[in-house]
Amino acid sequence: MDEIIDLAARVGRVLQQKGLLLTTAESCTGGGVSQAITEIAGSSEWFDCGFVTYSNASKTELLDVPAAMIAQFGTVSEEVAGAMAEGALANSNAHVTLSTTGIAGPGGAVPGKPVGTVCFGWSREHHTHTERLVFSGDRRAVREQTVVHAMKGLLRMLEQM
Repeated sequence: MDEIIDLAARVGRVLQQKGLLLTTAESCTGGGVSQAITEIAGSSEWFDCGFVTYSNASKTELLDVPAAMIAQFGTVSEEVAGAMAEGALANSNAHVTLSTTGIAGPGGAVPGKPVGTVCFGWSREHHTHTERLVFSGDRRAVREQTVVHAMKGLLRMLEQM
């Protein structure tokens, strides 16, 4: 857990230095990234809001992810992760965003998408990057690895800005 809080503090310092606001769009992490971010005192200066869109309907209603996209690629896909990130950016005052959607387990696996499959999205104006990884471990371990990777990916994006 210390690694997560350390990463959140680093994210905050970089966002503050750059004068940027963050929003999150989380599914499988259930708000874990937002929780880590708000553990940092003063995070209201660089964190706008977090969307926890666990159901497909909430992804469509709150983040404008097309239902047809979910039907075509599945909720756990880079396409949906990218659309979640872009939707969070469009529906907030933030400048940068990250998204997570995955199968934390123990159930939920489908052919080609085993337990531990997570898709990520990171977005800023006119640029979205996605990734798909498969983590090992139990539900808690998958979720923690997802939070860590999401914030590390955000830091990589911020370094390029």
